[in-house]
Amino acid sequence: MSPTEVNHSAPAFIPFQHLALVPVLHGRLECALLVRQAFDQYQPQAVAVELPPTVQTAVRQAVQRLPLLSVVYYEESDGRLVYFPIEPTDPLIEAIRLGQEHSLPVHFIDREVEGYPRLREPLPDPYALNQIGLRAYADAYRQSCQGLTPKWPDVLREQAMAYHLGELQKRYERLLVVFGLAHYPGLMEQLTRPQAHPLEKRKRAGVMVAHLAEDSSREILSEIPYLAAVYEQARIEIPPPTLDRLQLHQQLIAEAAVRYQKNQGDGISLTQQAILHQFARNYALIQGHLTPNFYQLVVAARGVADDDFAYEVWDLGATYPWQSQDPGLPVLRLTGEDLFLNQKRIRFQRRFRQTRRRLVPMPVRARPREARPGQWREAWRGTGICSYPPEDLVIEDFGDFARKKAMHTLSEQNRRVEPFTASLLDGIAVRETIRNWHEQVIYVMEERRVPGKVGAVVTIFDPDRGAEEKYPWRVTWLGEHAQESDMAFYATPAGEHLVGPGISRCKYGGFMLSYPPWRLYEVWQDAFFGIARSKPERLVLAALDYSLEKHVAYIAAQPPRRRWLSWANRYGKKLVYLPLGSFSPVTLKKIQTFHVLDGQPVRHWAGDYIW
Repeated sequence: MSPTEVNHSAPAFIPFQHLALVPVLHGRLECALLVRQAFDQYQPQAVAVELPPTVQTAVRQAVQRLPLLSVVYYEESDGRLVYFPIEPTDPLIEAIRLGQEHSLPVHFIDREVEGYPRLREPLPDPYALNQIGLRAYADAYRQSCQGLTPKWPDVLREQAMAYHLGELQKRYERLLVVFGLAHYPGLMEQLTRPQAHPLEKRKRAGVMVAHLAEDSSREILSEIPYLAAVYEQARIEIPPPTLDRLQLHQQLIAEAAVRYQKNQGDGISLTQQAILHQFARNYALIQGHLTPNFYQLVVAARGVADDDFAYEVWDLGATYPWQSQDPGLPVLRLTGEDLFLNQKRIRFQRRFRQTRRRLVPMPVRARPREARPGQWREAWRGTGICSYPPEDLVIEDFGDFARKKAMHTLSEQNRRVEPFTASLLDGIAVRETIRNWHEQVIYVMEERRVPGKVGAVVTIFDPDRGAEEKYPWRVTWLGEHAQESDMAFYATPAGEHLVGPGISRCKYGGFMLSYPPWRLYEVWQDAFFGIARSKPERLVLAALDYSLEKHVAYIAAQPPRRRWLSWANRYGKKLVYLPLGSFSPVTLKKIQTFHVLDGQPVRHWAGDYIW
């Protein structure tokens, strides 16, 4: 079983006498699924829920309206209004709904308490239910409460619930009881004692039902509205569905990315989505949860993209599709402050598309064109070609960067990390220490010197192994001065694509840089490299032969072949592989395209055509 699957064979309830106890967290998707699973396994004769009988009629009416959202509300004697939203993912509501759908008796066994304090107790993440099962989940919480003094209204409520359950056990042999996990320790204790008939209010005037306004449904629901909608669509399935919160998060982000692509014209790559989920997961773990909440998902979306994508995630996630313009009940608008929810505010700085098109003056730089078609091609000679100096600087910078990156890779490979014993060596290995923080051990690292430096650099954009040769032009170029490397490359033919008089645009298939200059000798005609079976192989052989340093950087989409490594050993060299994907695609595209000039005089006007 994968970590995210629900084990349907495990009991979804805790048996006690003639009762099937289901302690739950209010308003959470996993707990609503648990109630459905328990109902399916236990096949009860009746259902009991942790709600007072004074709201029974209104709650039953509101449950009948689902999937339309409702709010049950009333006024206490001190004038305070009490609101109870009726949501599909609330396990108490799911239990009542199942009882009504199967024509079973539903009993409201709680005691009504006025002025109930607003408690924010730390409760375990419900996602753990899928992993360890209800019994272990509830017992772990019960053990964590040992030694704590129960609060007086909760004791009264648990005594009342224990009394009513005792009476109901005389009438039913299989009774499903759904109540809050916070009452599990106290209720289990009260069920073992004889209970007196509680003095409680059985009726209350002024209990009303209202339809929850659409804008309020985007703000006050206990569960992410998108998840509630998915649950509502899937709850008719038999056996109960196996919805996974993390998979639903991925589905939400993927759908938001499609909307973002449609509205903004930009895409969200799979890599960005993976980073988003990783960020949200770490954010949740820091906050003490196993899975991210809606706020953390939206913040992560803004982090990997922008406010527009964050808005798409929020807008889609906060949409509950079942709304009605004529609900047949008064419409009630509630905010998080009305329910004293612990909410966070987030603002979006969105970019809106200009709906009205205007002519905007642009500083357009006109590209010179031929006086007649074919004029530049007729003038091309190709006998004294040379490079375009600004592009030479770009290639040299890239070669220096590749050498540093290869040395960094070698340093990482030579780094030794071990638990701290007597010496800090070269410093604390912060990443390893955090990764093994549960061991409470500090790791230190030792930087070992890498012998030798990186000399030649081989870059293969395309090995050109197709049936049709794309890069037939093979050239060996020597540096023009002491700061420029020698170069051997294969590319598209010069003179084929002309962008100016005497200026040909070409594309590298691969190249090799060797420094110091003026040492390469016709790499492509040299019989010494005759064993090479392909153009990349010849460049690698030349790099190993001409490199004055021990290491040769090899940049390509695929790692070097085994026999290339064998050649390197014979030369006493080492190939350091750098994946092509580890470099910026923009930089690679900029480097792969270059220009060949038909003689050095062309350099005087080449800048007017190359930009």
